[in-house]
Amino acid sequence: METGVIIVGAGPVGLMLACELHLGGVNVTVFDKLPAPSGESRALGFNRRAAETLDQRGLLTGLGRFRWGPMGHFGGVRFDLGMLEEDHSGVLGLSQARTEAMLAARLAELGVPVRRGLEVTGVREESDGVVVTCQGPAGAGEHRARYVVGCDGPHSTVRTAAGIPARRWEATRGMYTAELTGITLRPRPIGERLPGGHMVVCTPLGEGRCRIVIHDKDLPPHQDPARLTFPQVADAWRKLTGEDIRHASAQWMWACDNAAALATEYRRGRVLLAGDAAHAMPPLAAWSLSAGLQDAANLGWKLAAHLAGRAPEHLLDTYHAERHPVGEQLIRNAQAASMLYLGDADMDPLRGVLGELVEHKEAAGQLAGIVSGLGIGYDLGPGEHPLLGRRMPPHQELTRPDGTRTRVAELLHAERGVLITTDGADGKTAEIAQDWAASVDVVTGTWTPDVPDAPGSTGPAGPAPVAVLIRPDGYVAWTAPGSDRDLADVLAHWFGAPGTPGTPGALHRTGA
Repeated sequence: METGVIIVGAGPVGLMLACELHLGGVNVTVFDKLPAPSGESRALGFNRRAAETLDQRGLLTGLGRFRWGPMGHFGGVRFDLGMLEEDHSGVLGLSQARTEAMLAARLAELGVPVRRGLEVTGVREESDGVVVTCQGPAGAGEHRARYVVGCDGPHSTVRTAAGIPARRWEATRGMYTAELTGITLRPRPIGERLPGGHMVVCTPLGEGRCRIVIHDKDLPPHQDPARLTFPQVADAWRKLTGEDIRHASAQWMWACDNAAALATEYRRGRVLLAGDAAHAMPPLAAWSLSAGLQDAANLGWKLAAHLAGRAPEHLLDTYHAERHPVGEQLIRNAQAASMLYLGDADMDPLRGVLGELVEHKEAAGQLAGIVSGLGIGYDLGPGEHPLLGRRMPPHQELTRPDGTRTRVAELLHAERGVLITTDGADGKTAEIAQDWAASVDVVTGTWTPDVPDAPGSTGPAGPAPVAVLIRPDGYVAWTAPGSDRDLADVLAHWFGAPGTPGTPGALHRTGA
């Protein structure tokens, strides 16, 4: 069987993308140079929108128990999420290794191969596909696919091989991260600022286990992580805190810096980029992981639809058009937050002004939308409804004609478009969508109990839409009333020509 897509990189982004592509009917294989998962915790959680993205596919419960963060902050300036009508809290203290393990287990259930110990050395595009060259235990080899996606981190081999340039922001300072056992330290979960532009972070992870981050302004950038030793970490911690941690055991350590990079193209022909391969930034509250999971959700259904013949190739161009501006904003916001977070006393006046601003609901809502990802909006055509181009709140419930209730997130589990029609909808609305039954499910009901909130805002979304078209990634492409485009045109844009052959979804098969 021909491989539809080769994904390079078995981190959370690559694994999530593989799940999305398989769900869309694509034959996909994941390559990774490591012989086994590293088990390193790395990012400790993700933001609200990333959690919603997992929930839309029924994956969030697979993570087991975790906790939500009731307070928000931007660069260390706290604001109260409780003042907002919509929940912006993110997932805290969840090891990236757990997220990877959950996604890997899901792929194993689906029978999607993850081939480890294969280091990609090159990518060559041909007229009808791509050739990926690898070096593995059996020596060098070549593998063909119709597309390749680089999810292989900030030093992406795929990006380099494809000749895709990246805009770079050079590093100005280094930092150390370590996960320790056999020690109990005073918690500093969002950081403790020290004189001279220094900071230390300590996040408890359970009995006798914690994560520390050392932001020493004097640490040089561009250090080799492989050469970092625990005595270096212990000395740097003692220098800033006076605390001796030499008796602890380091489960893993990492030296990094504040460099950033943004690929100029997220797609070049049959080569695409996602996650850190597309937008690399210094570690900051798992922003990069959160954005990478959303890259996967945006790209997966589009690439699958094209490969399955349900949508034209131009649909892939919307991936760059939508996600590249988000990457730009991500880096800008991270740099702004870092200045506030790590700046010395000269930044105190700005911190004070911002602290006063976020006591107001509108300002807090704006910052919360940035941090949570709920403020993301795409240009999905003309119209005035606040939900247009925004994510449909997945917690919003619909009461079906038989009296049962279902959340919007549950309607998106199959990675299909969903057209919801409620009381007052034009009877022709559902009729029109029947021509796209291969890609779109039609669901009827009434909103329960009230109107969805406008994502990223602090108030209601206005008049409830009597009909709403939701893309497979959860974003609203059309509403009635509120959209200025014809429904058939919108359906054709996102899901191809009417009558495109395919397999009807479960909702149609059951006659729901």
